[in-house]
Amino acid sequence: MLHKDLNTLVEWAIENGMKINLGKYKMINFTGAWDKNPPGHSLGDQNIPDASSCKYLGIILRSDLNWVGQVNYIVQETGRHFTL
Repeated sequence: MLHKDLNTLVEWAIENGMKINLGKYKMINFTGAWDKNPPGHSLGDQNIPDASSCKYLGIILRSDLNWVGQVNYIVQETGRHFTL
């Protein structure tokens, strides 16, 4: 289903004269279990790279559903603003 939707997105972009910047795309499989062979996806003829985490709207999301990256980011940012 996702693959079909990605193909539709590519077709729409071509029809409307838009380019898709693959440098801004990552494929994350959200699960509590580790998947040795995550499904590959592509936009047109270019593969979307797999990632274990990404930052979205200021929140760090991890594929293992762990929040340690977000907590560490908040602690780091707080330390920058409130040094004694």
